[in-house]
Amino acid sequence: MKTPILLSSLQIVPRRLFPTTLILLFISIYMHGQVTENVEKPMVLLAKAMIDVESGTTIRNPAIYIRNGKIETIGDGLKIPDGLEIIDVSNKYIIPGLVDAHTHLCHEYRRDLDIVPGSNTIAETVLRNEGDRALLGAKNAREMLMAGFTTVRDLGNSGMGAAISLRNAINKGWAVGPRMFASTRALSPIGGQFVTMAYEAQSAIIPKEYVAINGIEDTRKAVRQAIYDGADCIKVIVNNNSLVLSQEELNMIVGEANRAGLKVAAHATHGDDPSMLAVKSGVNSIEHGYTISKEVLDVMANQGTYLVPTDRIGVRRYQQRIQRALQAGVKIAFGSDMYYHHNELTRGQLAVRTYQSYKEAGMTNLQILQSATMHPGNLVSGKEKIGLIQSGYFADIIALDENPLENIKALENVVFVMKEGQIVKNDTD
Repeated sequence: MKTPILLSSLQIVPRRLFPTTLILLFISIYMHGQVTENVEKPMVLLAKAMIDVESGTTIRNPAIYIRNGKIETIGDGLKIPDGLEIIDVSNKYIIPGLVDAHTHLCHEYRRDLDIVPGSNTIAETVLRNEGDRALLGAKNAREMLMAGFTTVRDLGNSGMGAAISLRNAINKGWAVGPRMFASTRALSPIGGQFVTMAYEAQSAIIPKEYVAINGIEDTRKAVRQAIYDGADCIKVIVNNNSLVLSQEELNMIVGEANRAGLKVAAHATHGDDPSMLAVKSGVNSIEHGYTISKEVLDVMANQGTYLVPTDRIGVRRYQQRIQRALQAGVKIAFGSDMYYHHNELTRGQLAVRTYQSYKEAGMTNLQILQSATMHPGNLVSGKEKIGLIQSGYFADIIALDENPLENIKALENVVFVMKEGQIVKNDTD
């Protein structure tokens, strides 16, 4: 754990003032008699125990000091200064907020439509407009946050820009949801992930979900368009049906994205070749990679490429792939890839239940916790920001009735959620 930062008194930091600002300042002094600083009141959170997901240790009776949405210091048995707001969850276990590195909040299919092939595609891309999809995303975003997910990476299938609008609405306080890192439309070979469709429909429907690339210049333009459209990261579909992007195209995607400071997530399935091409280009994560071999996983481990398994319960080949990844030393970041509607469970409840697939694959409870917090936190935002309860990190904290190191199913009943120092759920009574 980092060296704690001692609490200090609030200080007003001098700043250069332009003439217009000075006028406004004088008006404020005249009307209110004083100048106040817009600094959030510090608080302290008390818990029964804190799980340090990095080391796997349990810290009893922690006191978490929080100021301006970030964790300032952590201790136990410390005297609490007068004037601090006290948040008491002293009968609960706390861990970092959950992070889902593969979501589609503005995307929803229905099982009953699957009986007619293509019906879900038509319903989503033709019958729903951008506003519909953004509002659907707002519903799913709230459900994810209430389930304990304080950060998500949203990887396309959100129309021309619904996820970007949703991210912006959450940042402005117009909608309630997790912190979002959103891609725009996924880059892909011709056709995206749609099955064969009539020629007349291709130009009308495919561009609503994907940017089809065919050559180096198409690739460069597609990445730059995504950056202009507000992408936090780039999503690339390496292979679809029988089409696979070339090494040169993938190199261009990663190069353009990295120049803008963006990371690249690569959807890669059906054997080793797509994954190896993506890894050699320098992508940051392989999404799915259902059957990739030890050879590819060894290269991923050497380069620090994350695996984002989006697994379902009971699939043996998925479980074997996770075991190979663990043996190779590949970091695993959780991704739910949830997008089907359920009549009884929320999007967040569906997502959190998929941790059980990792348990079935032989991961320890600590490994699952790390895949749910610190690993995806580093993947989506970089180090020392989210995914741990440590000094300097965002105060994203959730509380549970049970110790998840002993029972990983405890994650399915989150009773308290704090996102960036703000309490958004409190069912601890």
